[in-house]
Amino acid sequence: MKTQNTQAISAHIAHPRALFIAQAAMIAALYVVLTFIANAFGLANYAIQVRFSEALTILPFFTPAAIPGLFVGCMLSNILTGCMPLDVVFGSLATLIGACGAYALRKYKWLTPLPPIVANTIIVPFVLAYVYRFEGSIPYFMLTVGIGEVISCGILGMILLFSLQKYANRIFKI
Repeated sequence: MKTQNTQAISAHIAHPRALFIAQAAMIAALYVVLTFIANAFGLANYAIQVRFSEALTILPFFTPAAIPGLFVGCMLSNILTGCMPLDVVFGSLATLIGACGAYALRKYKWLTPLPPIVANTIIVPFVLAYVYRFEGSIPYFMLTVGIGEVISCGILGMILLFSLQKYANRIFKI
């Protein structure tokens, strides 16, 4: 009897739609938690941003569920850390664009972090300049945000990608 219940539960969880939703929800939750950790160290917002959560933008390499997960996670993080409404919208859209690009380039492992880096480097500086009215120029903000994204997505993200790759079949049910 116990094995039948376990098999029934496993069969239910293995349903592709349920698995997709569960993965997206877990990714969103991880994004929020990692943003709060970075925020505690003063790294999640302002001109220089090194969000640990942005390392998760490589997850579309493993699963398309990462796309809505990252988008929702970024949106919730921005809301919960007190960002301005336009930052919530455009910052989340930058993450969504980056996640879609990462998924599109998933066949080229080393290019996976490039779309999130580019999307955030282009979009976030305008948010900093026009929404928050930070002192500085758009090129300066592109430099500072770009450096933070290279650290978060390029370095930490690739470390995460290589670490997860060995266990991808178990974690993501590929």
